[in-house]
Amino acid sequence: RASNQVMVMRTNVNSFYWLLGKAQKDCATLVYASSAAIYGGVPSPQAVGRESPENAYAFSKYAMDQIACRYTERYSDMRLVGLRYFNVYGPRESQKGKTASMVFQLTQQILNGKKPRLFIGSDKIFRDFVNVADVIQANVKAACSNRNGIFNVGSGVARSFQEVADIIQGELGVNLGTDYFSNPYDNYQEHTQADIFDTKKYLQFEPEFSLEAGIKSYI
Repeated sequence: RASNQVMVMRTNVNSFYWLLGKAQKDCATLVYASSAAIYGGVPSPQAVGRESPENAYAFSKYAMDQIACRYTERYSDMRLVGLRYFNVYGPRESQKGKTASMVFQLTQQILNGKKPRLFIGSDKIFRDFVNVADVIQANVKAACSNRNGIFNVGSGVARSFQEVADIIQGELGVNLGTDYFSNPYDNYQEHTQADIFDTKKYLQFEPEFSLEAGIKSYI
């Protein structure tokens, strides 16, 4: 579980040291998954260098980024790229269960004839939703780049939870309304939006999927 701090650090950080050693031995480029969770509640747009990890998982990813930076400073011939994924959605995520994207979960609710369930005030809760095809693009370009560093991977556009539910219903040709309930989480992140200036500049990353196009393709 992500709340088990010892397990999270062992899984992410300890194994990362092994991967770094393997990459160095094989003279391989290492592209690894960082996370937008590192930013915590910092204001949008979230940019590298403005981190505020607020849980064990986010801290473990932040630790990985710091370790990667130290390795590239110490070993100038190493190629290391960390990608901070924002809210990824797309095909083949059904096995993730409750951790699957909001796009997947709301689609399942609607397909089952139920109203999509959203927090009260979801028209004011924003996330940067990025299609998995764009994530793949970022990974390939990072692997082919000679640039080391940490980069955001998102659409660069913030969209509300309410918009997601409405777009899905429009694509499915239904209008079931929305089932609103109180947000049970304290200090809930209200707005994420990736600053992808450096990702575009140094990795030649260009998001191709708007939320509408991504949901249409997914459905």
